Amino acid sequence: MRFADIPGLDELKRKLIASVRDNKVPHASLFQGKEGALSLPMAVAFASYLHCENRTEEDSCGSCAGCSLSKKLIHPDTHFAFPVGNMKTELKEKDDEKLRNELLKQWRSFLLEQPFGSPDDWISFYGGDDKQPIISREDGREIIRSLSLRPFQSKVKVMIIWQPEMMHPSAANGLLKILEEPPAYTYFMLATAQANQLLPTILSRTQKISVPVLSEEEMKKALSARVKADPVQLDRAIGFAQGDVQEAIRLLSSEENDHQEFFQEWMRSCFKPDPLNLIQLSEKFHGDDRLQQRGLMLYGLHIMRESLLMSAKASDLWRSRGKEQEFVQKFSSVLSVNKIDRIVTVFNDSLYQLERNGSAKMIFMDLSLKINATLKA
Repeated sequence: MRFADIPGLDELKRKLIASVRDNKVPHASLFQGKEGALSLPMAVAFASYLHCENRTEEDSCGSCAGCSLSKKLIHPDTHFAFPVGNMKTELKEKDDEKLRNELLKQWRSFLLEQPFGSPDDWISFYGGDDKQPIISREDGREIIRSLSLRPFQSKVKVMIIWQPEMMHPSAANGLLKILEEPPAYTYFMLATAQANQLLPTILSRTQKISVPVLSEEEMKKALSARVKADPVQLDRAIGFAQGDVQEAIRLLSSEENDHQEFFQEWMRSCFKPDPLNLIQLSEKFHGDDRLQQRGLMLYGLHIMRESLLMSAKASDLWRSRGKEQEFVQKFSSVLSVNKIDRIVTVFNDSLYQLERNGSAKMIFMDLSLKINATLKA
């Protein structure tokens, strides 16, 4: 992956390139951003740039031996560590070495097919269950082993750790020790959306690199080059995705991306309230997969945005159309700015709880009760 393969973020790319030019690349970098920010792709592209034999002031060349290997994610001096949960039966039956090789093969396929994929996408890709994935104690030992030798082909070695907050405590302590006394010719790149969950001692030994989510204009350019969609669909997906390219692609390519009817019934039941129907809706929500559940939460945030714009009479910024717009007009009449702000907060809290594998049914009912209390306040 090259910088050119990542949409937007031109200022950040220039800063990373300048750090190489000025010989100021930190031995440990923390690529951090909100959920959906392209922290991992940026780390991968930066590793490719470091390995490139003919890099320019704009990007890696894309054609040298190092770039050819980096493009396939098989450069011998780029190593990866990533969280894994319970796996398919056929993977469990492999011995440790074969399992590690098979997971690495799947990881490379995942990055090549879904370069902007989320943790949930990764779990779905390798067939994991809902158990919290981790970077295990054994993975921590493998990090140390893989960095014990000098670079094989490049002048440097790069260790990319995705979601380092998911490290087993012993693996995290091992990482801390190696960050305190880093091997020569080695760069660590940690990529996360949950930097606040890392050990403070690890945070203190990394240089923070903030990766912003894409702007709407950057999203529009990125999506126009990847999927075909009419302007209304495109604007709607961009509004739902909030800077997350993969989420927008999913919304545009899925036939099940419309949460409109469910959401409208849900809000009516919250407003009445209708406890029996809310219980039934919570059962439906519980039966959806995590991506669908997350999609409903994002749709809720979209409706809150539309309601705020409706209240402000900012019609030039509306994305809703047809029946959705009719619903927003009615819904916004019972909302104030303060109420919208409170509902947005509880939606974001619920998204966080879902991502931490909380009970979907309990999260849904708790959210419903809080929305009811807000609407009736």
